[in-house]
Amino acid sequence: MSNSVHFTECEDLTLIHRGKVRDMYEIPGHDDKLLMVATDRISAYDVVMNDPISAKGKVLTELSLFWFELLGDIIPNHLISSNFDEFPEQCLQYRDQLEGRSLLVRKTKVLPIECIVRGYISGSFWKAYQKDTVVCGFELPEGMVESDKFPEPLFTPSTKADQGEHDENISLARMEELIGKELAQKVADVSVKLYEKAADYARSKGIIIADTKFELGMVGDELILIDEVLTPDSSRFWPLDLYEAGKGQPSFDKQFLRDYLSSLDWDKQPPAPQLPQEILDKTKARYEEALVKITS
Repeated sequence: MSNSVHFTECEDLTLIHRGKVRDMYEIPGHDDKLLMVATDRISAYDVVMNDPISAKGKVLTELSLFWFELLGDIIPNHLISSNFDEFPEQCLQYRDQLEGRSLLVRKTKVLPIECIVRGYISGSFWKAYQKDTVVCGFELPEGMVESDKFPEPLFTPSTKADQGEHDENISLARMEELIGKELAQKVADVSVKLYEKAADYARSKGIIIADTKFELGMVGDELILIDEVLTPDSSRFWPLDLYEAGKGQPSFDKQFLRDYLSSLDWDKQPPAPQLPQEILDKTKARYEEALVKITS
């Protein structure tokens, strides 16, 4: 997997959004469809790094496709096709940029919620727990240690922040205010079901999914799964054979990059620091190892 793509330039398509990782295009004459492209950009602490991780977008795309298929019995998704030769004619001239890292998807009304499910206590949740056993409205057991498994997976929604800003955890009551009580309950139930099925599968492959983030949208009255699914960008993947509660865990995701950045004298604001080639290579290797373990 080579051929790094940091930013796409597809002049005959309409760029409607350039996120931390994905470039989204409208396709003239195809109003109900979007082209979603996973570039090799990587972000940490909500800052996009200057250096791409070669072929990372292809890893994210392949993993998302795998999970879309595995989880299709729980909820429909937005995928129309990943076969580049089936894409609209306007896309075909950009094969070098797009093939293997882009999906033709249904246009949806995206819910203004990040659907986060946590199976283990880690990251910001662990930091908050050390101050108070009530975190995001959940009364957590006394005496938990870092990386402990929760008795049951927790659904902890957050807002969707603009790029460069931080998502904010919200209560289930606040989510109900934003999208309505009935839909909020359905979103919470579906998110936990998706996590439980994926976590059981991943465990059989030697990976713990500590937590993950889903995105959901509406096509008419139908709730569907969108964006990326259970990738190292949106999830914490830990090696099962090295798991030991009471400390931070080695990972197959960008926690390795975060740990490196935390060792620097950097205020976690743009501009991003330059990344050594060794850090780029080791991050790439972790993403590719996650892909192989999960899909083989």
